[in-house]
Amino acid sequence: MRKSIRRSDCPVSSSLDIWGDKWSLLIIRDLMFAKECTYSDFLKSEEGIATNILASRLQALEENKIIQKLAHPDSKAKVLYRLTKKGIDMLPILIEINLWAEKYLSIPDNRKAMLKEVKKDKAGFIKAMSKDLESAIYSV
Repeated sequence: MRKSIRRSDCPVSSSLDIWGDKWSLLIIRDLMFAKECTYSDFLKSEEGIATNILASRLQALEENKIIQKLAHPDSKAKVLYRLTKKGIDMLPILIEINLWAEKYLSIPDNRKAMLKEVKKDKAGFIKAMSKDLESAIYSV
């Protein structure tokens, strides 16, 4: 297993060393909202990740226990990727990124609808969504 290289003891810097690149956050985003994905599911995202970058980011996220790889129930040639508890604990970070984007950027209507629910009860939304994601972990 590759050990993450830490540039400093700063918690922000150390965290960014693990998941702070664009592609890793998009993989985590996809898993947050789809619960599980295959390699080809990630390739279909509108951002257009290259296969070598995808493979590298999936490996790094798995090595850092943000995601886990599972056998696909319908195909021995495929695997499913799913967030671990450590990955699910990133939900508040992704919610805050979405709230910031809503304030300063144009965002899709489906994301606006989700954020409307978040604003009603952020803690409740995070708790419910975390519980839903965690149930996917334990349903294996």
